[in-house]
Amino acid sequence: MDPWTFGCLVAIVVVASSLQGSIGFGAGMVAAPAIALVAPELLPALVVMFACLLTLMVTIRERAHLDLAGAGWALLGRLPGSVIGAFMVVVLPVTALSWVVAVSVLAGTGSAFLGWRPAPTRGVLVTAGALSGIMGTSTSVGGAPMAIVWQGQEPARTRGTMSAFFLVGSIVSVVMLALVGAVTWYAVHVFLGLIPAVAVGFLLSRRLNHWMNTERLRVCGLILATGGGVLLAIRLLVGI
Repeated sequence: MDPWTFGCLVAIVVVASSLQGSIGFGAGMVAAPAIALVAPELLPALVVMFACLLTLMVTIRERAHLDLAGAGWALLGRLPGSVIGAFMVVVLPVTALSWVVAVSVLAGTGSAFLGWRPAPTRGVLVTAGALSGIMGTSTSVGGAPMAIVWQGQEPARTRGTMSAFFLVGSIVSVVMLALVGAVTWYAVHVFLGLIPAVAVGFLLSRRLNHWMNTERLRVCGLILATGGGVLLAIRLLVGI
């Protein structure tokens, strides 16, 4: 890999890690469209791998604020969703799959901006977890369903709960992708080189946490989710 490409990846990972460390999700929504522009062959494996490390760090930091019951119900849906997502990577055209994800994200965030706040009941959490598993495993952009369901919660609780959910979910996604041959040694090598960038982003997120309150967290989360969907749609429209 040439220095310019690796430098771009470092910048992408630092920004994505700092945002996810602050609001509890978003690394995939920021990193996946950007990485697709400079090193598309690394997707979705690279984003899912560094998400494993980042969510572990945030979960440990916010362990006192975890909603274990909520995370558990969401994971009940995430596990089969990840299997479906890995299967879709193998059998569906990338373009068709990406359009489904982009439209789903924009529809959900648009509804949330208009005031839709689904109650985090067991059924809603399982459904959102399944959608997150499908989207996260197939495209590495799986945060939007959980951001919509958990919007409006206290920031530390949101960060801790979402990180615990994404930690287990990302590990499952890596395993599923590896089983279908979508995790290459090249991607693993690049991930190892980017570990310091993940750590820098995590440390920067501590400063952002002092500024974040419940409403700012909700707005930032929805804006980030919308931005990810828009960037994905633009990339599909221009054919990159």
